[in-house]
Amino acid sequence: MPEHDLSYLHDILYFLLAAVVIVPLARALRSSPVLGYLFAGVLIGPSVLGLIEETEMVAVLAEFGIVFLLFAIGLELSIERLKILQRYVFGLGTAQVVATGALIAGVLVLLGQEVAAAVVIGGGLALSSTAFVLQMLIERGELAARFGRVAFSILLLQDLAIVPLLALLPLLGEQEANVWVALALAAVKATAAVGLTLLAGRFLLRPVYRTVAKTRSPELFVATTLLVLLGTGYLMTLAGVSMALGAFLAGLLLSGTEYRHQVEADIRPFRGLLLGLFFISVGLQIDLGLIADDWTLVAGSVVALMLGKAAIIYGLNRAFGLPDEIAVRTGLLLSQGGEFGFVLVGGGMAIGVVPSLIGQLAIAVVAVSMVLTPLVAWIGQLAAQRIARRQALAGDLPDIVEEAEELHDHVVIAGFGRVGQTIAQVLAEANVAYIGLDMDHDRVRRCRGMDLPVYYGDASRVDVLHTAGLERAKAAVITLDNPEAASHTVAALHERAPDIPIFVRARDLRHRRELERQGATAVVPETIEASLQLGGIVLNALGAGAEAGRIMEEYRRENYAKLSEIITPRGRRTVDAEESQKP
Repeated sequence: MPEHDLSYLHDILYFLLAAVVIVPLARALRSSPVLGYLFAGVLIGPSVLGLIEETEMVAVLAEFGIVFLLFAIGLELSIERLKILQRYVFGLGTAQVVATGALIAGVLVLLGQEVAAAVVIGGGLALSSTAFVLQMLIERGELAARFGRVAFSILLLQDLAIVPLLALLPLLGEQEANVWVALALAAVKATAAVGLTLLAGRFLLRPVYRTVAKTRSPELFVATTLLVLLGTGYLMTLAGVSMALGAFLAGLLLSGTEYRHQVEADIRPFRGLLLGLFFISVGLQIDLGLIADDWTLVAGSVVALMLGKAAIIYGLNRAFGLPDEIAVRTGLLLSQGGEFGFVLVGGGMAIGVVPSLIGQLAIAVVAVSMVLTPLVAWIGQLAAQRIARRQALAGDLPDIVEEAEELHDHVVIAGFGRVGQTIAQVLAEANVAYIGLDMDHDRVRRCRGMDLPVYYGDASRVDVLHTAGLERAKAAVITLDNPEAASHTVAALHERAPDIPIFVRARDLRHRRELERQGATAVVPETIEASLQLGGIVLNALGAGAEAGRIMEEYRRENYAKLSEIITPRGRRTVDAEESQKP
């Protein structure tokens, strides 16, 4: 049997061992798993234990973590939603990259660096960490929040900006090259590649997946997804576009198909594992020796980078009309350097444009700033909540139109009491955007103080529903505890948008039937459902758990009809009906 070089297997085993040991420890300490991965990378890297010296193979594999993450983000979006966000993507995002890159490059030139090196480092540090920030937003269920959508828009443009920056890199080493002509040609080439990808995907993806789905082979379905993801990314690299952007386009094309949810479930394990590998690879590149030798310079550079980027992003957010709390939180969340900073600075060092010492210092600054991101993001969250609380106490509640005009496929929640808040939390965990409406001014003020998208308004009024973007909504949920108000709201919703599903909380079976007549799609009688849950708990305690599940499902399957016969026998009125006749 032939012998093979299995040295790479040692690296893989070290990676898996570090992840298995360190990440559960980070979770036990209630810290971000991302920090656990970073610490694991530092621990097994050259600076500490030295278990892994060669990081080139690791960097290649880690790049796929970003690819899979952007593919998953593309699946969550839709072309319609992207059109709604275009003002922030192409306006705010472009302004951020240009302003930040130019400022950093200008400072470096004033400090004596060559223009070429300053441009490369400035462009690299202007970009934030897509993988890090999006992973945090997803973990915290904040990607669908307004500030999450703004942050994602800026990150998306930054990923687009890597295309001309990478094209510019080799040209900076040539003295006589016409940079502007080369950039224009690269932009035309990239635009053509993106257009052809969108065109081909629109007409080919659905028929291909339909054929594969008919085979009923899970393995073939997963293989098709990997082929689409990696194949699109590879074609983009041939056209001079980043592989990550190609993966995002592939996900975006699949987001409008009926296969989206299965595709998302299939890639989730790959995404999680490869993203962990990416963060470990970042930890490997942290040179503790350099940081220890020049810790004052590194610390000062990190503070200057993060405060400077936060200030620029804050100012641009305000210039684009975004409220104070969103500007503060977005600025601090995106204040770090990113993974593409490693790519640009490393590439500049490889071709001799960036001096080695300056390049290593820039890489250390990026790595340290990424490590500090969870702390800085937490500070931003506290600051945003404090601003929102102060505004709420002053009675300065934001206009619902500003929030609703950016939404698509969101959920309108009428009534934001205990039930509405629970539903909102579940939606946020699934990264589904929502708008809450409530007539209790104090409740709205408290929710706004927690930076929740809740507004004062009567959901039974057509004009209020219009301002909440009902025509673009994916569903409506009615949780009002007043039966009459709930019925009026359902009727108004059904009249305004008859195709939108309406899910309602009912008081009892009689109220449920009334809501269904008004046009509700699904109704849950809270007293009946609570009784079923309590009965199931009793049966479980008595050792009849399996029987409890069967009985409860039988009642639900028959749409509570059996309970209706028990509670309201023929010829008798319910207690609610009797009480409703009392003056």
